[in-house]
Amino acid sequence: MENHQTAFWKACMLLTLFLMNQAAEAQVSFGKPSLFNEGWLFSLSDHPSAKQPDFEDTEWRQLNLPHDWSSEGELSPKNASCTGYLPAGIAWYRKHFQYVPSKDFPLSYLYFEGVYNRSEVYLNGHLLGKRPNGYISFMYELTPYLKKGENVLAVRVDHSRNADSRWYTGSGIYRDVWLVKAGEMHLSQWGTSYRLLSEENGNATVEVTSRMEHARGKSLRGLQLNVTLQDADGQTVATKKSIINVVGERVHTDTLTVRNARLWSVKRPYLYRMKTTLSKQGRLLDENEVKVGLRTLEFDADHGFALNGEWMKVKGVCLHHDAGVLGAVVPREVWRRKIGQLKEMGANAIRMSHNPQAPVVYDLCDELGMLVLDEASDEWEFPKRKWVEGWNVGTPSYDGTFDFFEEWIDRDVTDMVRRDRNHPSVFLWSIGNEVDYPNDPYSHPILDGDGASINQPMFGGYKPEQPHAERIGKIAQRLAADVRAVDISRPVTGALAGVVMSNQTAYPDAIDVVGYNYTENRYDTDHQLYPKRILYGSETGVGFDSWKAVRDKEHIFGQFIWTGTDYLGESGRWPSRGLNTGLLDFNSFKKPRGWFRASLWSPKPVTYIGTYKIPQQPRWRNALSTDAQDDWNYQEGDSIRVVCYTNAAKAHLLLNGKEIGETKAYDNHTGVISWDVLYQPGTLCAEGLDAAGNVISAYAIHTVGEAVNFRLSRLDEKQEAVSVHQVLVELLDDTGHLATQDRRDIACEVSGDGLFLGMENADNRDMSGYKNTHRSAYRGRLVVYVQRTGIGEIRLTFKAKGLKDTSLFIPSR
Repeated sequence: MENHQTAFWKACMLLTLFLMNQAAEAQVSFGKPSLFNEGWLFSLSDHPSAKQPDFEDTEWRQLNLPHDWSSEGELSPKNASCTGYLPAGIAWYRKHFQYVPSKDFPLSYLYFEGVYNRSEVYLNGHLLGKRPNGYISFMYELTPYLKKGENVLAVRVDHSRNADSRWYTGSGIYRDVWLVKAGEMHLSQWGTSYRLLSEENGNATVEVTSRMEHARGKSLRGLQLNVTLQDADGQTVATKKSIINVVGERVHTDTLTVRNARLWSVKRPYLYRMKTTLSKQGRLLDENEVKVGLRTLEFDADHGFALNGEWMKVKGVCLHHDAGVLGAVVPREVWRRKIGQLKEMGANAIRMSHNPQAPVVYDLCDELGMLVLDEASDEWEFPKRKWVEGWNVGTPSYDGTFDFFEEWIDRDVTDMVRRDRNHPSVFLWSIGNEVDYPNDPYSHPILDGDGASINQPMFGGYKPEQPHAERIGKIAQRLAADVRAVDISRPVTGALAGVVMSNQTAYPDAIDVVGYNYTENRYDTDHQLYPKRILYGSETGVGFDSWKAVRDKEHIFGQFIWTGTDYLGESGRWPSRGLNTGLLDFNSFKKPRGWFRASLWSPKPVTYIGTYKIPQQPRWRNALSTDAQDDWNYQEGDSIRVVCYTNAAKAHLLLNGKEIGETKAYDNHTGVISWDVLYQPGTLCAEGLDAAGNVISAYAIHTVGEAVNFRLSRLDEKQEAVSVHQVLVELLDDTGHLATQDRRDIACEVSGDGLFLGMENADNRDMSGYKNTHRSAYRGRLVVYVQRTGIGEIRLTFKAKGLKDTSLFIPSR
C-alpha cells in the first residue's frame, strides 16, 4: 500500500507540472483563480478532530481532486441498487498549503464546483460553512483565518445516507476546486451577466449587468468600469466605459450595440467574448471574461418553440452525470465525446437530470451547439421512494435531501440560475422533476377518478394520509419567483409526472412552460382544456409513437428521451450496474436504439441493421425490435428477423452480395423495415435507397469468429490539449472484423507519463471493480482511460490469453 501511495504522489507532482501549462479558467468571474486540486489527503472514515490543524494525517492517502470514493469501492448486493450497488459513508479531505500575504491580492476565497454531499469546510480549525446540496457550486472566504506560512484546510463529506438518490451520485469532492485571490474592491461572484434585448436588421442590443463590491463595505468614488465585446477573431465589436461610485456594493447596467451581429444557434454556435475591467486612476482592480452567445427564444402555445425566429423541434435527451467506471469524476474529454456523439445522431438538446451539473458540461454545450434544460432538483419537502433491492422492487428506503429543503432550496435555485445564466445553451430553468408523482409522496382525491388516466404507476388511489397535492402549487410559485428574481430572459418550467393531479393545483400556472413526463395521451386534451399552456415532453420513452406525438403536433415543441446514455444507479436486481435505457452505452457508442433514433433525427443519411431469432410466442411473433444487435452468428437454417433502421425512402437486403427478399419502402407506422430470412454465414448488408433507387447509405454485418489479435486506437486524437486519453481496445477475428462474440479477459499495463483510471466495457451486468486493471471484453471491445501526468510518452500494453501482447504509444507533448 505504501508503494502504491508513493507512486500515486509522484504522479500527482508530475500532473502539477503539466497543469501549470494549461489555461486555468474558473467560473466565479472575479479575482485571480487557480486550480486547487493537487496535493490533498484523504481518509474514508470519520475523525471528529480532523478539522484541527495539528491533527495527525501523515498516514492518510495522498491524491488529487476531483475524487469520487464510491467508484473505488466494492460493488456488493448489500449496497443499495438505486445508486448502483456501490458504497458511500463519511470521509475527510485535508490539504496543507503555504500562504504568503499579497498587497495587491489581500483576499483569498475557495470555490467548490460540487461536493457530494453535506459538506463542512474548515480552515485552521475554523468552520467556513456547510453546504448540504451535493450538486451546487459554492464559495467561502478564507482571509479571516489565513495565517502566513502553513495553513490546513479540512473538508468533511457526509454521504452516510447512501440511498439518498434514485441514481448514482458519487461521493466526495468530485468536481474541481479553485483558489481565488482578489483585491478588496472586486467584481462579485457570478456578478457579470448579459441578455439580448433585441435583434433587428442584423444589429443587436445587449444589456450587460455588472455587480461589484468592496469586501469590507467601504465606499470608493471615481471607479472606471470598461465592458468590451470581442468577436471570435478577437476584434472589438462593442465597448462601453463608465465612471461609477461604489458604496459597499453596486449594480451597474450598460447597453451595448453590436453591428452585424452573429447569432448563436444549434447549427452555428457562434460565441463572442466579453471582458469587464474595474480600475481606479489607471490601476487595475479586477477583471473577468465571459463567453457570450446572442440568440432569441420564443415559446408559443400553438406553434411551439423558435430559436432566432426559426420554429423548430427540440430533439432532446436526459443525462445524468456519471461515466461508468469513472463514476462522478468525468473529464472534459469524455464529456466532449459524449455530447458530440449525441449531436452526431441528431440530438440538439440536453436535460440536466435532475440537478445542476459540472460547469464544463455547459461550456461544451455552448461550444457544440446543444440547448440545455437546467434543472434544480428531484425532491422537494418530502422524500421519494429509493429502491434498494432492485429497480421498483422490494421495500424502498426514504432517505433523501428533503431534510434541508426548507432551509436551502431558495438559495440553491438562486445559485443555479446565477451560476449558469451566461450560457447561451441554457433555454429553460426547471424547478423540479416529478415532484408531483402520485402518492410519492403527494395525493389528491382525483386519483380515485380521472387519475386512472395517468400513465405512471400511482401506488394506489387517493390516500388522505399522504401530503395534499395543493402544497405543490405553493412551492412552485415560490421557486419560480426565485428564478425570475435573477433571470427573466428564459422561461421557468417543471417536469410533471402526475399531470391529472397537478392540474388540480397551482403548479402548471406557476410556471411558464409545462413539461409532461410520459403523458403523451394528454397532449391534445390539455391543449384544448388549457389553450394558453405551452407543452413539451420533458421526459419520454424511446418509442416511435412518442416521437410522432412531437413531430406531428405543432403545439408540442419537443421531447427529452430517457436517456441519452446508460447511467449508474436505478439498477435492476443484482447483477446490474445501472439502468441501460441509453441511446449510447457507457462508452458513448451508439446502441441499436441510438441508431434507430438517428434514423428519426439525423439530417444525414442513416442505415443500420440488427437481427434476432423470430420469436415463437404468438404475442411477440410480429414485433419489430428497436434494440436489435448487429450480429450475424446463428445456426445455418435458423429463421432470423432482420430489422433496418433508416431514413432512406426504401431499402433492400443483400446476403453475400446477392439481393434477398424485396425492396421495401420506409414504414411510417413503425419506423422499421424488416425481412424474415434463413440464416447463412457470410456478409449481410442493407442499402438505403432514395426515391430514384440510388444507394445513399449502407450497413454490413458479418459472421465472425474468435479473436486473433488486438486493434488499438485513440478516441481523442482530434481533441486538443488532452489530459485524459480514451483508448479503444478491439478484438479482431482472422478476417479483420470485430469479434463481437468474444468476451475474453484483457489486462492493461500503463507506463510513462500516464496514470490508469479504469477500463469500461459497457456491460451493465459486469460487477467487477471499477479500478481493476483487467476486464472482460463486451461485444469485442472496451475503452481504457489514462490521465496524463506529465509531458512525456505514455505506453499502454494489453494482454489476453491466446493473443500476442500489443502496445499503443501516446507521444510526448
